[in-house]
Formats: sequence, structure tokens, C-alpha cells
Amino acid sequence: MSTYRLKNLLSPRSVALVGASARPVSVGRAVLENIRKAEFKGQFGLVNPRHAEIAGIAAVKNLDKLPFVPELVVITAPAREVPGIIDQAGRRGSAGALIVSAGLGHGPGSLQQEAIAEARKYGMRLIGPNCLGIMMPAVSLNASFAAHMPGAGNLALISQSGAIAAGMVDWAAQRGVGFSGIVTIGDQIDVDIADLLDHFAMDHKTRAILLYIEAIKDARKFMSAARAAARVKPVVVVKSGRMAQGAKAAATHTGALAGADAVYDAAFRRAGVLRVSDLRELFDCAETLGRVESPAGKRLAILTNGGGIGVLAIDRLVELDGIPASISADARAKLDAVLPPTWSGANPVDIVGDADAARYAAALEVLLADPDNDAVLVLNVQTAIASAADIAATVTELVGKYRKQQGRWAKPVLAAWVGADQRIIQALSGAGVPNYPTEDDAVRGFMHLVRHREVVEELSEVPPAMPDTFVPDARAAKQIVAAAIADGRRWLEPVEIKHLLEAYDIAMVPTYAADDVEQAVARANEVFAQGATVVLKILSRDITHKSDVGGVVLNLTTPEAVRAAATDILARARKLRPEARIEGVIVQAMVVKAKARELILGLADDPTFGSVVVFGRGGTAVEIINDKALALPPLDLQLARDLIERTRVSRLLKAYRDVPAVKQDAVAMVLVKLAQMAADIPEIREFDINPLLADETGVTAVDARVAVGPPQRKFAGSGPANFAVRAYPSQWERRLALKDDWRIFVRPLRPEDEPTIHEFLRHVTQHDLRLRFFAPMKEFTHEFIARLTQLDYARAMAFIAFDEATNEMVGVVRLHSDSVYESGEYAILLRSDLKGRGLGWTLMQLIIDYAKSEGLKTISGDVLQENTVMLDMCRQLGFEVKPDPTEPEICDVRLKLR
Repeated sequence: MSTYRLKNLLSPRSVALVGASARPVSVGRAVLENIRKAEFKGQFGLVNPRHAEIAGIAAVKNLDKLPFVPELVVITAPAREVPGIIDQAGRRGSAGALIVSAGLGHGPGSLQQEAIAEARKYGMRLIGPNCLGIMMPAVSLNASFAAHMPGAGNLALISQSGAIAAGMVDWAAQRGVGFSGIVTIGDQIDVDIADLLDHFAMDHKTRAILLYIEAIKDARKFMSAARAAARVKPVVVVKSGRMAQGAKAAATHTGALAGADAVYDAAFRRAGVLRVSDLRELFDCAETLGRVESPAGKRLAILTNGGGIGVLAIDRLVELDGIPASISADARAKLDAVLPPTWSGANPVDIVGDADAARYAAALEVLLADPDNDAVLVLNVQTAIASAADIAATVTELVGKYRKQQGRWAKPVLAAWVGADQRIIQALSGAGVPNYPTEDDAVRGFMHLVRHREVVEELSEVPPAMPDTFVPDARAAKQIVAAAIADGRRWLEPVEIKHLLEAYDIAMVPTYAADDVEQAVARANEVFAQGATVVLKILSRDITHKSDVGGVVLNLTTPEAVRAAATDILARARKLRPEARIEGVIVQAMVVKAKARELILGLADDPTFGSVVVFGRGGTAVEIINDKALALPPLDLQLARDLIERTRVSRLLKAYRDVPAVKQDAVAMVLVKLAQMAADIPEIREFDINPLLADETGVTAVDARVAVGPPQRKFAGSGPANFAVRAYPSQWERRLALKDDWRIFVRPLRPEDEPTIHEFLRHVTQHDLRLRFFAPMKEFTHEFIARLTQLDYARAMAFIAFDEATNEMVGVVRLHSDSVYESGEYAILLRSDLKGRGLGWTLMQLIIDYAKSEGLKTISGDVLQENTVMLDMCRQLGFEVKPDPTEPEICDVRLKLR
């Protein structure tokens, strides 16, 4: 797995520091002092060839002189010495190294490459180089040169910036927030963000994961790890460089709209990661997620002694799509009984400026019991009448009792004491009450909780299946693109585009190419014969936007008008763009749909994430209006609908006044088809449909531009090399015959198979479930099954088998590979009443074939000693079977593939 040996690095039992300096002001000395101050409980050794002791600690000349084998080697030595130190550590059996040193260089022949090569010889893992270090409070290890050691807690921080990590530590110390671990990754020559996401996602001490990202190197690996982590706990990211422009100038509207940061935003959304805009918001996220669970809904009740601040909180709540909670009739009556008659009578519950601790407690007790809200925000503006500290103490005491009574069902309670001194902040923080400096921060904190719950629900949704009626003619489409590339062209001709769209069942207005004026007239007569008027457009691969040169003339009704317009268009284009190659004009039928909406749909190519789908409001001013949303393919109908809903123009797709609603899912289906086209034809580099006219009858493309070129392999592994998220691998569908001519259909598992899995599990005995899951399994929740069915087809694959005669599910086999696609772990489960018919053998052979096709080196699994049938089958398939050295009841089975 990508977590291979990470536990040894992040929770080591022994540590060696190589390169500690006797100079008081140096990185090596700072790391040494931090390790000593943190009082690391394991074995610790100091290595320095020039000093017998440093700061009173004895040192040895090299790693071989240590009386123990260090699991983790921390390196602060000069860059030129790093490869040799890693070689020494590998020979001694160290699990890995933390390289704090900078200056190893990049590229072939660099010290960095030498260090990587030495580590691979011994299977060592490397963190860094050029990083602040790591801080792991649970094992009292501060192998960094940060100014302070954070306290123990349940937040993990992964940062590409040492300064950001150090700042988080200082903030956390003031707020009483602790960490399960802080890792700065530097140049990421081995351990990267995805590896650490995998580690902390499985770490029971970590409640939420915070990320500071500047750039992602391996997008497919990141997407896989982030999506897996976000299913089980909140993952929050702040990314710098939001205002940076794309890496290249875009030639199409979609390319211009798909700026670099917008693509990162789409990627984070697809992965289920919560994105925040700055460090302050990241701090707020940490404050919230580290203390309370997500609420059941987004109805917030606000309790305050100041009406103005309460109204501001409501304003921000509505702006962020939260819901001001109503007050039930029963709660209102109880509030009337305990509050003065001047209370607000509504949410925000303003209990008046002279409110003391007793009044706060009485009102809060009622709101906590009211079923009409999902969470409560307590606000306090300090006055000379009542002690803010006394009110805070009373509130925290009440919240503590409430949590004990309700347990996991307790509503979140948040607080903002405006202008509070440090004692009040510490009191609230000490009681586990998320607290913020302002009402704005508090409401944002609440909405982070809401958004996390929504993300988990979205990741667990069962998307609708694709309509069976959509069967694209991918072969014909590929031939069109291949011919253009062979001809040395970057752009498809308009008629080629029409045929390309037809291959994917996307309607386009009748379109013809004309070399000259008279041919334009002849083509126009064909359009007139269909009862339509004509549009003329300049035909030139060098003129990106036709309207810039007056290259579009609408609503032509006679051959004479066409002749005059064609003459004028050609003359004007040659005058304004004398260097452009003018091929002639495009003749199209004029589509008049008074109530149609103009949309833009297309594909763009991002240097980090590959193909991107773009949707928004169309027309000539698309960049000025900038009403767009992006998504990473592949798409299903639900993802396409979500993409549309993120734009303002989506509201216009609904019915209003005398304008009927756009045909249901007509636009979403075009987006799905474009995503499929991107998977089938990676040679498509940019694609514009602008405008796409949409109304109650359906959709029609009026104009389109397609840029093509040789495909670029961006991502390792199988599947479309231009997709950061793998598409459904239909090529692995199989129809197979087993013993006694039992015929089965096997295909990759899909999200919509969740109901099928539930039904299948009813036919598996408790004994077989225990052999599969190593524990009794009495209940399978929606969340549990959704996690099994939500595959990314990158590191996780599962094949599901059906009886062809009954269409019932009969078995499933899974494989989860590591992030570098070298090894994978398998699991298999069959219907208990159908065992012994060759199904298990067939599914195991299939998963082995799949692993080989992925280029994996090994496939392994854990099998209970009592599962003799599985162990015998593994031996027959060539697996090596060994007892697990740490768990005697389990056998490790491993098959070498190459």
C-alpha cells in the first residue's frame, strides 16, 4: 500500500539524528533540541563524525556504531552526504528517513535522484527533502525546527509549507487545539500528500485532516486517496496560487474559462474535499472539526444578548445557504416562561443586553431540547451588567451535561464571545466548545460541519445508470480525428465537427462548407428547400472567433442575399486578417428559437488534471459573464446535473413566466456524452459548443470548435491517460462458462449496484461473512456498502458476477492496489449456496489477470487459518502461504506476478 512503512516513520520506536550541529544557531541543533524537549520515549541516537557529544548528548561517528537499528533516520547533514547516509540506514534495516536538508537538486544526476535510488534498494520510505520536519505528539516526537511542539489532539496537518505548519502550531497553542500529527513534505521525492492521506484516513486518533497545498504532482493518485479519506473523515484544504493563470493561452472559450484554480476547485469537489480560501478559514475549520460532529441538518438557532450581532449572524447564515431555525410552539412557550417579555420572540433568540448567566442557561436548555433546530450558536457581547466569564462558565457546564446525556446524538454547540479575553477562550476551548472571535467566523464554522455531512452523503449516493439507448459510434469519431491529425491540422473543419457530434448523438444544425461564393449559394438553396433561412460564417482555421472580423451574417432569405453576404464576408476577412488562411464560408440553417437558452459546453485540457468538462452561459460574452462550472470526467447523469446546478444560468433552465422548462436531462446528457467522447478520443484537446440552444424540445448545437493533437499520457495505469479519475472499464466485462455449463456474466462493480449487494448478502451465511471480514457482521449499513461500491477504478477494482439465467448476483472479488501500482490486496466473497462450482477459482483467475494488466508485481491477502478451502485454492494458484508472525490465526498469502 502507499502507507507501506509509514507507521514506522510517523510512530517510530527508535530514532537517529544524523547531522546535528554544535553551532547554537543551526537547523541540526534546533532539531536536536526539539527532540530532546519533546522527551521522545523510544531509543534515540546521535550521529556526527566530528563531535563525540553535542549539547551533553553522546554522538557516534556513523549509523553502524549505534547499538540499535533506528526505524527513522532524521537527516540534517549537508546535501552531498544524504545519499550515503540513506545507504548506511538501508543496510542497517531502517524503515525510512526524514530529510530536512535542502539543496539536493532536481533531475537526472542530482543528489535527489541518488537518494531515491539508494532508498529503493532497501525499500526505505523518504519524507522531504527541504522540509520543516514532522511533529507527532502521540509518540512525543518533534523532529522539526519549529518553534513549538503542538499538544496531542485529533487533527492531522499535511503541509507543503513549513512556515504554514509552524503558524498552525502557534495558533493551536492559543486555542487549545491538538494534533495527531503534523507532516511537512517538502519536495515529495517519495512520501507525498496522497500517501499521508491514506495513513491518516486509517489512523483512529485522527478525526479530521487539514491540507495546505501549493501544487499536486500526481493528480490521479491524489484524487484516489482524497476521495477514500473524505468518505471516512473531513478533509479540508487551503490552496495557494488562486489567482494564478493557466499554464498556456487558451484558443477556445472553454479553455479560457478553465483557469488553473477553477480546475483545482472542481477536483477538490469531485474528491469530496472541503476547500477554504485562507488560513483564517482553515483555523476555523480546525476549531470546528476538531471538537464536534456534523449536525443532522443545516437549521441553526442563534442565542444572543445583542440583537444586531444576531441579525448579522442570520444574514451570513442565509448567504452561505444555511437555514435559520424556526422555534417550535412548545419551545416558544417555554422561552416565554423563562425570559423577559422583551425577548425577540424569534430566531435569533435575543435575550436582551442585561442577560446574566442564569438567563443564558435557561434559554440554551430550551433550544437544545427543541427538535426544530440542528445546532445552536451562542453569542455574547460583553456588557458592564453581567460577567462574560460567568456566562461562559455556565454555558460550558450546561453543554457538558447535555453531551453526557445525549452522547453521539448531541447537537453541536458553537460560541462567539466578541472581544473575549484569553481566559474565556481557554474555558470554552477546554470544554470542547468551538469558539470564534466573531459571529461571521462562527457561522462559517457551522457551515463547514454542514458541508462535510453533505460531502459524505454525496460520496455515498447511488447515481442513476446511463441510458441504454446511448451507444456512440466511437470508431467513426476516432477516424475523423485521426484523419485531421494525419493531415497536420490542429482544428477540425465544421463539417467534420457535425459528423463527430452525430457519432455521439448530439444534434447540430445542418452545416455545409463552401469553397467560394457560388458554392455557398448552391448550399444555401439546399437549406431553403428545407424551409429554413441561412446563416453564413467565415471558414478559417486561423480565425478563432468569427464575430471579431464580422464573419457572421444571420437570417439570409434569398440566394441573392447569400451571394452578397458571402462576397462581403470573404472580402472583410481578407482585409482584416491578411495573414489568415481563408478556406471559404460555412453555410448553416438559421435556427430561430425565441425561448431557447444559449449555453456553452465543452472540454479543456489541464496540465495537472487532464481533461475537464466545462458548462455555463453561452454567447459571445462568455468570458465577461463568467457564469461557468467545471467538473472532472467521467460523468454520470447525477454528476452532470450537479455541474449544471452550480451555475446561475441553471435557474433559467427551469420554467418562468411564459417560458417552458428545458427538456429534462437534455443538457445533462450532452455533458455525459462529451465526457465519454473525452475518454474515447484523448486526441481531442479542446472542444467548444457555443451556443448550444436548449428549450422544451431538446438541445441543438449551433456552432462548435474542436482542437486536436497527439494524445498526451498524463497518468500511469490503465484507463484513459487524460483522466485524473478513471472511467468505468467496460473492457473487463466477461461472459464465462463454468462447470456443468453454468453461465455467468462478470463486470466491474458500479455505484448503482448497492441494492444488489444488499440482496446478495442475504444469501451469505454468518460463518462465511466472518471468514471474509474476520468478525461477525450482523448489519450492513448504507454507508458501509456505499464505500464498497464507490470505486475509483484506479487503486480499487471489484468484479461482480451474475447468474445469466436468473440475473442474480452470485459473487464478488476485489483488489486494492498501492498508490504506485506495484502490489495489491485481494478479497473474495461467494454466495454460500453456490460454492464448489468453480466460481471462486474463476473470479480469482480474473483478478490475477487484471492485476497483471495493471503491471502489479504482487497480489496478496490475509486468510484465516480455518479457511482451508481458500488456502488450498491459493496454493493451487501459485500463492506462497505463510503464517502471519504477529497474528497466529491469520495466514499471509502472496503471489508474484513478475
